[in-house]
Amino acid sequence: MALLSAGYGVSHTKYTFLSDQLNQLGYMVVAIGHELENDPPLSVSGNLYETRSENWMRGAETLDFIKRRLASTYQNYNFNDLLLIGHSNGGDISSWIANAGKDYVDTLITLDHRRVPLPRSEDIKVFSIRGSDYPADEGVLPSPGEAREYSTCVKEIPESRHNDMTDYGPKWLKDEITNVIDDFLNGSGCRVDS
Repeated sequence: MALLSAGYGVSHTKYTFLSDQLNQLGYMVVAIGHELENDPPLSVSGNLYETRSENWMRGAETLDFIKRRLASTYQNYNFNDLLLIGHSNGGDISSWIANAGKDYVDTLITLDHRRVPLPRSEDIKVFSIRGSDYPADEGVLPSPGEAREYSTCVKEIPESRHNDMTDYGPKWLKDEITNVIDDFLNGSGCRVDS
């Protein structure tokens, strides 16, 4: 079971390249748009970790609600070992709930999220795919020592852009993203060559 969280301002329907891949790997995928029309816009100034945390908390509550609701409806699926995958703000939301100690989070994959630190935990498999145009905030990505200690995989895709990590992006980038995700989920490890 996979919960896919859209990036801010991107429809949850614009990640079919990821949904299709995860379906082929045997996952039921639920794509989630976290924004409602009456939600306040994300802040763009000040300490963004502080000013955006309410958005991430709401998003985490949404993921938790969806997990509980679907688990009671689709009892043939495993909701105790969830894959969370999110782009940009959706990756921040997924990282937020993964850091909350929810024991049902098994795997976290982020696509160029920038604000919420990746979990430092031996209990969660973590993979972060990075674009090359914007850096993550300090402390979001593990140090090399932390990456080794927690087996966290971080992969930058050269010449990739943050806003292209959707269905709107070029085919070569979507292919590279699905290739590295496939390697990671199939246990081939963290492929860091380009």
